Amino acid sequence: MSKIFVNDREENIHELKAEEGLTLMEIIRDAGLDIEAACGGCCACATCHIYVDKNWLEKLPKMEDEEESMLDQTFYVTFQSRLGCQINYKDEYSGIKLKLAPE
Repeated sequence: MSKIFVNDREENIHELKAEEGLTLMEIIRDAGLDIEAACGGCCACATCHIYVDKNWLEKLPKMEDEEESMLDQTFYVTFQSRLGCQINYKDEYSGIKLKLAPE
């Protein structure tokens, strides 16, 4: 079974089951963690802002212009910032470590 590790805003680490075909945002949201995901995955907000562990950044697809534009409009952006709705989970990402960005 594929899994991801998500560090929440209280520094608790959650091991979540992950399924191909879902986005990282959907996996986190469906597990009941505190991620707003207001636009439902349309890349029209940045409420699914996450930090990707630096060891995983190069393994993910490059950020598209639309995602970069949305991140430019939010707070607490770092080089590890991504929008969870823009990363489709693949089994090869099993074990990825993420952190929820501050609200």
